[in-house]
Amino acid sequence: MKDYDNFLLPVDSLEKAKDYYGNVLGLDVKFDFSNMGMTAYKVGQQEPAIILKDKSKFPDTKPTIWFVVDDVKAEYEKLKAKGVKFLSEPFEIKTGITVEFEDPFGNRLGITDYTKVADNK
Repeated sequence: MKDYDNFLLPVDSLEKAKDYYGNVLGLDVKFDFSNMGMTAYKVGQQEPAIILKDKSKFPDTKPTIWFVVDDVKAEYEKLKAKGVKFLSEPFEIKTGITVEFEDPFGNRLGITDYTKVADNK
């Protein structure tokens, strides 16, 4: 695990959440994929963002912390061999590959890489 990637939070109403995070807390939008049920907010100059996930589109979502790794598939195999139970197989996102799991206490975590970004450099 190299760094934090993003912090994902479920919300009941994406529009109300956007008002709260943007207007009340004063955070700037990092990206807005409202049509996909997600909007991200920057916190200062940090790369990790708070990503709001609309529960109507992601009904099983939980507060989640994602970590950056070099290679999700390799890390997935390594953690799986150590008994980590993943919620799915690794899957593609806009920037690379990701996969989520829960720790023994029910906290949701994920790993992601930036292989698609690296391929485009």
